[in-house]
Amino acid sequence: MSVSRKLFVAMASFIVAMSLVFAFVTQIVLRDSLDLMVKAARRKEMGELSNRFARYYEKNGSSWDGVRQVNVGKEIGTDNRDASFVLLSRNQKILYAAGDASYGSVTKMGIRSGVRVGGETIAFLYYYDPGVAYISRLRMGIRDSTTFLLFAGATVFVLIALLVAYWLSKRLTAPLRLLIPVIDRLGKGEFGVQAPVVTEDEYGKVAKAFNKMSKQLRRAEDVRRNLVADVAHELRTPLTIIRGKLDLVQQGGRPIAPESLLPMQDELIRLTRLVDDLHQLSLAEAKKLPLERQPTDIPALLRRIIDRITPDADSKGIEITLTCIADSATIHVDPNRMTQVFFNLLVNAVRYTPEGGSVNVTVEKETARNGGSGVLRIVIADTGIGIEPEHLPFLFNRFYRTDGARTRNSGGMGLGLAIAKEFVLAHNGTIEVESRPGQGTAFTVNLPL
Repeated sequence: MSVSRKLFVAMASFIVAMSLVFAFVTQIVLRDSLDLMVKAARRKEMGELSNRFARYYEKNGSSWDGVRQVNVGKEIGTDNRDASFVLLSRNQKILYAAGDASYGSVTKMGIRSGVRVGGETIAFLYYYDPGVAYISRLRMGIRDSTTFLLFAGATVFVLIALLVAYWLSKRLTAPLRLLIPVIDRLGKGEFGVQAPVVTEDEYGKVAKAFNKMSKQLRRAEDVRRNLVADVAHELRTPLTIIRGKLDLVQQGGRPIAPESLLPMQDELIRLTRLVDDLHQLSLAEAKKLPLERQPTDIPALLRRIIDRITPDADSKGIEITLTCIADSATIHVDPNRMTQVFFNLLVNAVRYTPEGGSVNVTVEKETARNGGSGVLRIVIADTGIGIEPEHLPFLFNRFYRTDGARTRNSGGMGLGLAIAKEFVLAHNGTIEVESRPGQGTAFTVNLPL
């Protein structure tokens, strides 16, 4: 059963049930009100007759024997000479009858009252006269008319309410019906498909969440395809070089000189590094990267890295400066992993900074506003060529290069920043980048203290 049909059945059941309850309660209240109105017209006469028969029952030893000999003319009164009444026992036997009206008229149109002694009902008294008969007929007419109007009105109300419920069920589920075909298309592999957002309520939020998920799946699928293509491309070049060298050696038929093996060794080293980088990246993304945390002095670690790349910087006339603002910059991290992160960032800074430029490394503490331990902030800023804004959101993706035509030798394989990001995330930190073309780039690494 569809959602709209379930909603319609639920609303229809509620409407019908409430209509029946309203009609039933109205009938009870109206009947009691009319009965009270009829009894109020002859309350005095009924009370006198009931008391007369109750006294007789008590004086006669709780027995109705001889009750037909009782004279009750005074109780009826001079104004009600056409009055009639019937006294019935608890098992509906006639004990006493007076007046010209028939038994059926008295019991059907008359006023009924219980005769009580000591809190116990011992008989039932029916009182009848022309006035009572008129009020009783009026009561019956009002009751029948009201009953007819109630059920006729309830029927019309239910029909109208059912139409409204049907319309509401269709309208409320319309956004969901629009979403179902889109979900089917996504299930068939059409990633990136978008659902129409026609409302701003919960249905609209579901549609927006679905669209966001669809885009993420599309990006994930694109990344998967690009990863396969990039890995194949990165593997093809060194394998082609190795194969060409081996073919050349085989065709030469001469002993292999050691210097002839150096290009093949370089390509094998490149292949090994690519495989190792992909392995580390997959472990980091799967949250399975082993970390050997220990107290590490970050400024000292940065100095060792700067010493390693200083010769390359000096060859281009690039000045590297390290500024430590924090009084104590020792945190628990894996020094080997963080060395790889900062080494990659500093190498890139030197590589893309023109001659005569500078690279500034700043270490400072930032206390948390909510009373936490804060973070240690490391900023690596250069005065290099900068990065175009459209490349910044994808800079940490695997195999992503800002210049598609850049060679592997000059630009690397495009895994360094992706690995750096995953290593920083493994330490519960963050890494960000800001850049302006022609003015330089700044990478900011935040590590929890």
